[in-house]
Amino acid sequence: MEHYIVIAGNIGAGKSTLVERLSARFNWIPYYEPVAENPYLGDFYRDMQQWAFHSQLFFLTSRLQMHLSLQDQSGKVVQDRSVFEDAEIFARNLHERGLLSERDLSTYMKVYETGLSFLQPPDLLVYLRSSLPTLRRRIALRGREIEDDISDDYLSSLNRLYEQWIDRYALSPVLTIDTGSIDIIENPTDLDRVVGLIHEAMKGKQEELFDASLEKDH
Repeated sequence: MEHYIVIAGNIGAGKSTLVERLSARFNWIPYYEPVAENPYLGDFYRDMQQWAFHSQLFFLTSRLQMHLSLQDQSGKVVQDRSVFEDAEIFARNLHERGLLSERDLSTYMKVYETGLSFLQPPDLLVYLRSSLPTLRRRIALRGREIEDDISDDYLSSLNRLYEQWIDRYALSPVLTIDTGSIDIIENPTDLDRVVGLIHEAMKGKQEELFDASLEKDH
């Protein structure tokens, strides 16, 4: 990869939209969340405590495989959600809720940390910080039936874990964007503000990243 940017954030934060618009505008290579069907998911929903480890490990290995494949890309890559979030947010949330034992979490984290040793860290991590009302509004707008039963408590727990993770994350520079004040979903012109912030965060690399010849009319 020439350059690699990760877009991180809670469910409904606007990650996919930002990846789509950045890749369309600058001809970057987009990578979205893995769509492979999790063979443990049905069992997990029937008995979460029994199958949480199996299901989460499947998601982790799928994400690690995707990350390894994107490293072979020759262009500029922008990714919707990272392998870091699988471990630091979603696995820890299952543990806090009593659905993943301390022993299983320990084993899971060893697999995660071993996988990280083979991965190229991003040049920039863009964290979309979103309040609970913002998340609720966007989840309602996109109308995905599978998300209808997501509780406020669950979203708030994820927000808390995201903030804790961002505070200790040190693999690359971090750009935090408050989606309450910069909203490319409801205000598409805010994309220019996001691009400006990425320009600043990348500093010496921005000329290579934002090749003017690749920018499309907008």
